[in-house]
Amino acid sequence: MAGSSKLKKHSRIRLIFQACFAAISNGYIKGFSHGKIFEGGSKAVCLPGMNCYSCPGALGACPIGSLQATLNAREYRISMYVVGLLVIFGIILGRFVCGFLCPFGLVQDLLFRIPFVKKIRRLPGEKGLRWLRFVFLGIFVILLPMFVIDITGLGEPWFCKWICPVGTLEGGIPLVLLDKGMREAAGFIFRWKVLILLITLFSSIIICRPFCRYVCPLGAVYGIFNKISFYRFKIDTEKCTECASCQKICKLDIPVWRNPNSMDCIRCGDCKTVCPNKAIKFTVSNVKNRKRSCR
Repeated sequence: MAGSSKLKKHSRIRLIFQACFAAISNGYIKGFSHGKIFEGGSKAVCLPGMNCYSCPGALGACPIGSLQATLNAREYRISMYVVGLLVIFGIILGRFVCGFLCPFGLVQDLLFRIPFVKKIRRLPGEKGLRWLRFVFLGIFVILLPMFVIDITGLGEPWFCKWICPVGTLEGGIPLVLLDKGMREAAGFIFRWKVLILLITLFSSIIICRPFCRYVCPLGAVYGIFNKISFYRFKIDTEKCTECASCQKICKLDIPVWRNPNSMDCIRCGDCKTVCPNKAIKFTVSNVKNRKRSCR
């Protein structure tokens, strides 16, 4: 009972943190009432999570959208600013961004709380499916914007245009509802994106964070840094009994006791909260260990 109470408290605190960060990131209230995108100076700054540039309330830019915007220019170039920010976020936080700082992650978490006949922990071929996000990153975010260009030498933001449900929810639907011109211009692509969004939202009720697991290219980038980021998990092998309580509570079905810094871990902290032996710890680096070994 004590463990259940601690988990509920932890989940509530994380939910509040997520909601506050989402509200701050999308704090341009006037945009929602007028159907206009914020164009202030902060829009040049990339936010850490998936937060669509076209959201009427967005005060910053999406790093995936910004990366595509630089790749589909006339000259093949990668913005060192965008890549640099991704590396900084990744090295410092890893997928903590996914668990605490991503508005669309919050949406999926709220939907998963809705009761359903049978929740699904894993899909058939789960291990292979989790590599799909790297396919979306490589093909739709990098290669297609760079090499599929029109007669003017410009490419398209393929992931944003054809796949991303985040942009549809945060940008497309609000703008279409608020702007008559946008409603008249909405066509096949908008309907296609709405279909993808509906599939994603319904799936989120049945399985925890399907977009994060299988599709999100930003999660793929941050996942690479999970093992080396300053913020990561460590297992105290003297306390761990390999009871697998961490894996049982993990909604992504990660064997934390065996792989505490998995690329799939979003750092929600549920495993640490329920561990009966307090064997899971947060650590910021191995600097102390290296110093000891040098003495």
